[in-house]
Amino acid sequence: MSSNKLGLDPALVHRARALAAKAGRPVVDMARSHTTVSVERAVLRLAGVTGADPDGIPWVNRLVDAVRNDVGLGHGVALPVFHALAEHGLDPTAAELTLLAQKAAAGSVRFDLPTGKAVTAAKKASRRQVAAGIKQIDRNRADRDRMIKRYGDPKQRPWIYLIVATGDIYEDIPQAQAAARAGADVIAVIRSTGQSLLDYVPEGATREGFAGTYATQENFRLMRAALDESSKELGRYVRLTNYASGLCMPEIATLAGLQRLDMMLNDSMYGILFRDINPIRTFVDQRFSRQIHARAGIIINTGEDNYLTTADAVEAAHTVTVSQLLNEYFAHEAGLADWQLGLGHAFEINPELPESFRLELAHALLARELFPEAPLKWMPPTKHMTGDVFRGNLLDGFFNLVGALTGQGILLVGMMTEAVVTPWLSDRDIALQNVRYVLGAAGNLHEDFVPAPDGFIQRRAHQVLDEAIDLLEKIEDDTLLNAIADGTFGIMKRPAHRGKGLDGVAKHDDGYYNPATEILEAPAKEEQQ
Repeated sequence: MSSNKLGLDPALVHRARALAAKAGRPVVDMARSHTTVSVERAVLRLAGVTGADPDGIPWVNRLVDAVRNDVGLGHGVALPVFHALAEHGLDPTAAELTLLAQKAAAGSVRFDLPTGKAVTAAKKASRRQVAAGIKQIDRNRADRDRMIKRYGDPKQRPWIYLIVATGDIYEDIPQAQAAARAGADVIAVIRSTGQSLLDYVPEGATREGFAGTYATQENFRLMRAALDESSKELGRYVRLTNYASGLCMPEIATLAGLQRLDMMLNDSMYGILFRDINPIRTFVDQRFSRQIHARAGIIINTGEDNYLTTADAVEAAHTVTVSQLLNEYFAHEAGLADWQLGLGHAFEINPELPESFRLELAHALLARELFPEAPLKWMPPTKHMTGDVFRGNLLDGFFNLVGALTGQGILLVGMMTEAVVTPWLSDRDIALQNVRYVLGAAGNLHEDFVPAPDGFIQRRAHQVLDEAIDLLEKIEDDTLLNAIADGTFGIMKRPAHRGKGLDGVAKHDDGYYNPATEILEAPAKEEQQ
């Protein structure tokens, strides 16, 4: 969807990307030289370890904790775990790995680092077992492609994205299916409040979430199966979204790949800024999670819209652009393609501000033209909703119109009761009517909409890009971690040495081994051999 309606200077756009790469490269280098408890637990999940102890603590947690207590995580868990299997006469299978976890939790197994030929044997066994999990992700991606070919994609863009959030997976399912019948193309099951701060993934189907439903492998499986039924009924593939963020980002990404989810909320800085998760932990976790998403063919949704709920949407517009450029760089480095980059932005300017709609158009069109191949995720107004449902519905209509005018890829349905009460089903129906009317009436209006040369919209877009470049230059000089610590994004100050989860980070020792990253980073020809 390439165009240049804003008259952007290609040299400036190239400079912005180059600066984002320079700012992001030290963070990538850091991520490549560290691991976390969640990365290592994700490796065990790929190897097939499932289930939890009687207290609900997953066996992957028990196993990683035991390894960390005995030998640390600097070499990864694969070598000590698969060496222990051999030492105790157990086979390198999912069932025997779970048995080993149970023994470790009971204190009857101690872990050591293998030496000599035992290192080669542990590497070979762990790679074979983890490869089986990655092959399941590959099969799921192929299944998705076949289903899209059979049932088809939605006829219109942007895709209509709607949230379900009851707390009970068995209540979510009929609501999600009803939403799909009413026109939703993407169903997002919002997570239970606070799950991002749990350093474990709950097990099984859950019915007691708060303002959302727990992200678990079984809940993923149940909802995916239900939406497959809806896809068959409706004759279009209905996509499923959840949240790969927080302290268990790599594991949730892995479970999403294993259960064929289609989109995941996965922002490089959201957990740092809005959940006070340690920056180093987050950047290490997000790189592995994005490698999984790349392999699974999952579209990520980034969280730049959240900045505008804490910072002013006009004054901080350039920070959204900077974050989008950084998210793009981190995503590409991890293997994601442009079609998988649901970069976020939002309709959050105070409606009382003169020319607010023109400003929103400028910001949305700038994002569209900077990332022409990305399925941008356009977020509705929330910050300035007042409880006046008529005004709120009108604001949502203007938001939907901007989505049509600027050719957005994914449009989250705004609710007139947003930020006032949990929306009723009838609120959702009215909101979907609003979306359907605007998209039906406006059609491909983005083909006709061209801002006046050197007019208000063009000048505003150029200003935001210039400010973004200025900020990227400062970040390059002072490092991204320092910029985050200084409150550059969303006015949240998050130092690199503080925040939740730092104790779960480990620097690689010589000889660190992770069979999952070895497979995910292998050239295609090598992988086939």
